[in-house]
Amino acid sequence: MAFAALGAAIAPQGVAQAAPGPKVIHAAPNGSGESCTVARPCTPRAARDAARTVSGRDVRVELADGIYELSEPLQLGAADSGRDGHTVTWTAARGARPVLSGGKALTGWDKSADGTWTAKVPEGITPRQLFVDGERAVRARGEACAARTCDATKTGMTGATATGIDTWRRPTGAEAVIKVRWRNYHCRIASVDGDRMTFAQPCWANSASGTNRTGPAWDSTTVDSARYSGVAFFENARELLDEPGEFVWDAEDRTVTYLPRKGEDMRHARVLTPVTERLMVVDGAHDVRVQGIGFAHAAYGQPSTDEGYAGTQAGLTLTGASGPVDHAGRHYTKPSAALTVRGGRHVTVTGAEFTRLGGAGVIFEAGTKDSSVTRSRFTDLSSGAVYVGDTEPKPQAGGAGERNTVAYNTIRRAGVEYTDAVGIWAGYEAGLTVDHNTLDDLPYSGISVGWGWNQPEAQESVLRDNRITGNRITNVMRVEHAQHDGGAVYTQGAQPGTVVSGNYINRSAYGNTERDGNGIYLDEQSSYIRVEGNVITRVGYKWVSNWADYGIRNHATGNWTDTDAPALTGTGSTMEDNHTKLDRLPARALAVAARSGAHGAPAEQLRPDLARAGTASQSSTDGAAPAAYATDGDTSTDTRTLSEPGAWWQVDLGEARRVGQVEVWNNTSMTTAGFDVQLARTADFSDATTLRVGGRALRPTLLDTDAEARYIRIKLTGTGSMALAHVLVHPART
Repeated sequence: MAFAALGAAIAPQGVAQAAPGPKVIHAAPNGSGESCTVARPCTPRAARDAARTVSGRDVRVELADGIYELSEPLQLGAADSGRDGHTVTWTAARGARPVLSGGKALTGWDKSADGTWTAKVPEGITPRQLFVDGERAVRARGEACAARTCDATKTGMTGATATGIDTWRRPTGAEAVIKVRWRNYHCRIASVDGDRMTFAQPCWANSASGTNRTGPAWDSTTVDSARYSGVAFFENARELLDEPGEFVWDAEDRTVTYLPRKGEDMRHARVLTPVTERLMVVDGAHDVRVQGIGFAHAAYGQPSTDEGYAGTQAGLTLTGASGPVDHAGRHYTKPSAALTVRGGRHVTVTGAEFTRLGGAGVIFEAGTKDSSVTRSRFTDLSSGAVYVGDTEPKPQAGGAGERNTVAYNTIRRAGVEYTDAVGIWAGYEAGLTVDHNTLDDLPYSGISVGWGWNQPEAQESVLRDNRITGNRITNVMRVEHAQHDGGAVYTQGAQPGTVVSGNYINRSAYGNTERDGNGIYLDEQSSYIRVEGNVITRVGYKWVSNWADYGIRNHATGNWTDTDAPALTGTGSTMEDNHTKLDRLPARALAVAARSGAHGAPAEQLRPDLARAGTASQSSTDGAAPAAYATDGDTSTDTRTLSEPGAWWQVDLGEARRVGQVEVWNNTSMTTAGFDVQLARTADFSDATTLRVGGRALRPTLLDTDAEARYIRIKLTGTGSMALAHVLVHPART
């Protein structure tokens, strides 16, 4: 002490003392005690408690390598904040890959004569998802059941006899999975009486019309609406277990039965099911950093209860047997997430990995501000990746989400189970930045910002000054998931100062079964939004859509796209100086695309179109729908012949060319079905190569070939109208 005092006494005046380095606290999966040192690490909860005693310096809680099996969330509250300008950082130790896991291992598998394996499940566990050696298994599912058989009403559904459900051993363990436009429903069968089924409540009531708790027009997308086309599939019945990689949970026997994939050995496989819902909850804390930590096998329990999953939009659901009248989505319920931040300030999540989750990845809510999710990876999530903000248009003072950031993240295969979920969702946010994220392989929209539709209570809100910039969004609105009426970028609400710029969008609802799927979708009351300098290719319908006249004063300029779109309908909205109908992306567009996303990558260049310079004709013309509309570079204009036997459309390329692919886009009414594509060098088609399409043309149907042809004809094999939005003829690759 004497030496220390002497040193302090003779220190040169005016020279500041060096700030102390961070206090490092060590935790490990097998930690114990309260020492929290490298040699004697503690548990994460003990590390949290130790961090609370530190003041006047930064704190680093370093997690050693390994799996941290959590039976309850790691809770960080106001007492766990950084103090006096310092930060508390939860981070991976150098070279470590710690993972917070909510999963429980299922062991003791016994093989049956039919090749399935069964394990007992401990009390308190409801296996909704199963991961075998890291690969997601599928709940055993059946075929689709059309509405004419599975006729849904407000009280239940027919079809139990035709589907064989009335003979199942335990039909009340099964669920109906239904998709209507953008909505997704999962409700458990409650009873079977002859041909009729009822479903768990309040799930079914919340999925049907008349709740007065969704938008007034939304009764057109309920299970008992005219738009209901049937059950996508029933799932979780032993009688449906017929494909390798499927499993069934039997709640009465408390068993899981699994049919292994090729090469899987259940005697040695590691089988995990998500059990713990939230892995980390940051509630009311500030100046907290979460860095380099993995989150895996978090559960989402609601869909397995009688609440079920009554999807409203973007992964939010309608819950409760009753509630206030609500036409603006103010009382919808978000999914459970592995990491939830409530009312946080300056909370940073970076370099994290979210994988194999039963729900969502991250939620920022309850007025979280100045916080960020950056440089993290999200993959194999049952619901969406990131949810930012809330559903109240006019929150109480301090309750609005402000100046939050979602940037440089990679999101792939979200919405695996709840296919109405989106990659990144934001409700009523101000000053939000969604920048340079990579989103790929998603069932519905990629990025969704804004809420409230055009309801009176939502027409004025805190929405403003949001930026959706530099994102790379590919392979979204995947057609096989049958979710409709969305876009790669989707917005709602008046949000002055909001910009959508520099994004690369490729393949949104590409190959669709109907006129649907947008690049940038300014839906409902979207207003005061500038859409500028985006590259948008291969979308199922419009590259930009602003269909409602009450979505006002939007402006689209300087964008590049391979199609065209009708003028923006919104009052005072404009489109100017856009580069449309391209069959090759110019250098500037390629540069924008290459800079997009978390890591940057080349764009998928467009293939040259030989048909645009050709001469189009058709067997007859119905009204103002000439043959040339199919070669005008615009997928929103349609040709149409009269209804006649063998109706045809064709293009003369002017000279024989080596053709590698023909791209056929059905018209907006999806009229054309059952046709031949003929490629010939001669006008009489005597030397034609014929490619047959038995079903309906998609948007588009792609037909690969390698033929020398001058004339390309598309001809019905029966009687009807030939109607097309676009036909592209691509030269063979060299």
